[in-house]
Amino acid sequence: MGTGRSGVRAGVMDWAIAVGVAATLLVTGLSGQHSATNLELLGYALLTVSGLGLAARRRAPVPVLAVTGLCAVGYQAAGFDVPAVAYLFAMYAAVRAGHRAITVAASVAMLAALPVAALASGLHDTGEAFAQARGALEIAWLIAAGAAGEALRQAERRAEEAERTREETARRRADEERLHIARELHDSLTHQISVIKVQAEVAVHVARKRGEQVPEALLAIQKAGREAARELRATLEALRDDDTTPPRGLDHIPELVEQARTIGLDATLTIEGQRHAVPAAVSRTVYRIVQESLTNIARHAAASTASVRIDCRPDALAIRVDDDGKATPDTAPVPGVGLLGMRERVTALGGRLRAEPRSEGGFTVQAELPVDRTA
Repeated sequence: MGTGRSGVRAGVMDWAIAVGVAATLLVTGLSGQHSATNLELLGYALLTVSGLGLAARRRAPVPVLAVTGLCAVGYQAAGFDVPAVAYLFAMYAAVRAGHRAITVAASVAMLAALPVAALASGLHDTGEAFAQARGALEIAWLIAAGAAGEALRQAERRAEEAERTREETARRRADEERLHIARELHDSLTHQISVIKVQAEVAVHVARKRGEQVPEALLAIQKAGREAARELRATLEALRDDDTTPPRGLDHIPELVEQARTIGLDATLTIEGQRHAVPAAVSRTVYRIVQESLTNIARHAAASTASVRIDCRPDALAIRVDDDGKATPDTAPVPGVGLLGMRERVTALGGRLRAEPRSEGGFTVQAELPVDRTA
């Protein structure tokens, strides 16, 4: 239905232009100098046909170009010194439709035919005939320049609207993808984490009710389950609402170190330099780096100690996490999902990340994140 309405509007506009051009040509012919011969009626007819023929310029640009050109030559030969306005409109339509070669050939023919037509009218000598033809084309070119400028303006406006539409479409798709990921996380992880959390709490409760000593591993599972549920809720909130800021950041790093201690890892935290306010994205990234590093140490490093060092510099935050695990310089680290995620986060903020075995044994993760104080 939209396409039909657009076609009707275009047709009405074409007829309005055709009638306007025809009226302009007739008024110019009536007010201008022309020979009072029996060809007068023919000249008026050619002026009218030349203008009204523009109504079909979208559907048949080449025939309209030929008709308007022949009409211009005809009414010049009939003694009407009227600019070839309709021909210029037809030429614009033909070029827009892609008929460049035909348009150039027709225009060259017009340059040759108009002086001959002016001579045939009997109103001018040779010099005047060429001057008259040149004047007719010059006026027409001025009109064509105005039409081309208007066409360019409309094209630029359409380009701006298309760009705005693409941006809106991209934002909408990003929102849809975020919601899709949130649903997938909710459906696939929430139930399993809830089961782990509930089972661990039940086991702890039963052990305490029986007066038995609760194993440290079970307490660690209980605490990790609670933390995982809290993290998952924060992630789902962030995905469902882009303006929602996850609550984990620099202030929560001591909790990560304390959790590492509960599973038997001798973890230490050192913060150097003067603490400044940092962007939320940087704060979250520091938290994720430390969290992922300590998780990898607990799972894979077979380490007994871990140290977390955060250096608060005037223009950057430097993070270093070391362990004394089994990694050696001749063992290349396997880039898992966690390490890739850290690297993507750091790179997105314009920082640098280095993760590799230490020369004295163990593994080190070092990151430097720029901090823009003016933001």
